[in-house]
Amino acid sequence: METEKMSTGKFAMNYGIILGVIMIALNVISYVTGQALEGAQWPQLVYYVAFPVVIIYAISKYKTYNANVLTLGNAIKLGVVIGVISAIVYVLYGLLFNYVIDPEFMPELMEITIDKMIEDNPDMPQAQIDQSVKFMEIMFNPLIGSAFWIAMSALFGLIWSLIGGLVMKSKS
Repeated sequence: METEKMSTGKFAMNYGIILGVIMIALNVISYVTGQALEGAQWPQLVYYVAFPVVIIYAISKYKTYNANVLTLGNAIKLGVVIGVISAIVYVLYGLLFNYVIDPEFMPELMEITIDKMIEDNPDMPQAQIDQSVKFMEIMFNPLIGSAFWIAMSALFGLIWSLIGGLVMKSKS
């Protein structure tokens, strides 16, 4: 009996959405608890663990659903698309959050970040402070920040899927 191969696109879409929802949940928890403005690092740490786990798990499941056949190319497609889809889901949430839910959050976060930077580095020259603020303004720009987030998610999706694909690819 022949089994029908499942497309990488559908698989990646499902796991990309799951990863995006995980990112949103972490963001909401840190926001609701007030830890987002305090600079809590645990949401990023959880995400840095969840990202490769979801990608490697998706590659493993894809191989299982395709009669234990996996090419390195399919693994890489899965990882990159999962990364990009998760980033797009998160970017859409971020735009909704920053323009509808709490438009004052980013300016407040930027102000707190600048104050902390000055407090931690009291001898920092004004020119360096101005340069840091300019860089933050660029990264807090929705278009630039979103493009950066999507690009980085694609890059890390590539890296983790390459690792997973090399380990799990079918032997010819």
